[in-house]
Amino acid sequence: MQTTNRQINSNYDQLIKTPRIATVHRTTGETDVQVTINLDGRGTCTAATGIPFLDHMLHQIASHGLIDIDVQAKGDLEIDDHHTNEDVGITLGQALNQALGDRKGIVRFGNFLAPLDEALVQVALDFSGRPHLSYGLQIPTQRVGTYDTQLVREFFVAIVNHSQMTLHVRQLDGINSHHIIEATFKAFARATRLAVEIDPRRAGLIPSSKGVL
Repeated sequence: MQTTNRQINSNYDQLIKTPRIATVHRTTGETDVQVTINLDGRGTCTAATGIPFLDHMLHQIASHGLIDIDVQAKGDLEIDDHHTNEDVGITLGQALNQALGDRKGIVRFGNFLAPLDEALVQVALDFSGRPHLSYGLQIPTQRVGTYDTQLVREFFVAIVNHSQMTLHVRQLDGINSHHIIEATFKAFARATRLAVEIDPRRAGLIPSSKGVL
């Protein structure tokens, strides 16, 4: 049966009035993480992970993605930042997946090219239901402050697997580690913002020719 414009408009009105909010609490022997997100927020962020640089990057996702984010995490930081960093990514990915629900009506794809001084990073993503990460950053230093730059990839591996998105990250330029990483998170935020928007021409429909994601 063909969907009429009136039905689409009605679906759109319903979708934009339905809160897309999720809270996930994940506890392991290594960490205790709680994340609350609102996909239709104003970009407010409360982040207390015990890892200052990660908190700074979570603020970038919220601010530039217009997603309200509250992250509270306790982990075995006396060992290192790895478990907490990864588990924040896992829990944030799970919250994204829950908030998107059946993904009806979303644009689904997002692409953004973010400059930060000499750094230039492109992020393209697809909330496809098929987790995949293609990661092309070349970060020149081992640390930014106390943060191990290898953990950037681990964060995105976690968020990709648990939000079930396809994510491509490409570094086009950059020599400063902080700039490269921050440009990546800003591009990720803006691409996510584009992808989770409700498409008024396809409201209420699964954004796939197969009819399922």
